[in-house]
Amino acid sequence: MDRRVKKSIAALKEALISLMVEKEFREITISEIVQRADLNRGTFYKHFQYKEDLFNDVMNDLIESYQAPYKTIEVLDIERLQSSTIRIFHHVENHRTFYQMILKPTALSGFQNRLGTVIKQLSLEDLLVGSDDKAINKDLLASYHAYSILGMIIQWVQDEFKNTPEYMAEQLVKIIHYRPIGVTVPKK
Repeated sequence: MDRRVKKSIAALKEALISLMVEKEFREITISEIVQRADLNRGTFYKHFQYKEDLFNDVMNDLIESYQAPYKTIEVLDIERLQSSTIRIFHHVENHRTFYQMILKPTALSGFQNRLGTVIKQLSLEDLLVGSDDKAINKDLLASYHAYSILGMIIQWVQDEFKNTPEYMAEQLVKIIHYRPIGVTVPKK
């Protein structure tokens, strides 16, 4: 994708996000988006069919960011997970205005639920595929993973991004490996 296309798509995303500050998503029109982005409708329709497609473009970036630690390897070894491979917090910071909008306490819960559902589905499809422990419900485990990460993101947004994405990734790794005092996990 050349620079002009990237710049146009970024302008459309920013326009949508700035409009979401002012009004409900369902009330925003494509005309308003292109006017705010200082582009024409043809540019919008060259890349997107509906305003929801523009929103989904941000979700696709979220998916790529979530998959970054394991996209190029066959098996993800949680014990060897490095914080430097975790990209989801960089994604959130890059789209901070968007996340501040959809994760604020007064926002429509539909967006938060959609984020949780996207992360949960990724967990089910990518991380729990080979899981053969019949004692653990995969759907509940995927929800646990998804909403733990979403909870960290919500807290980070509420704290106004006072920590860096690197710090958040380090904390995620530490939390994954955390075991309360006196609790041991048997080695396989």
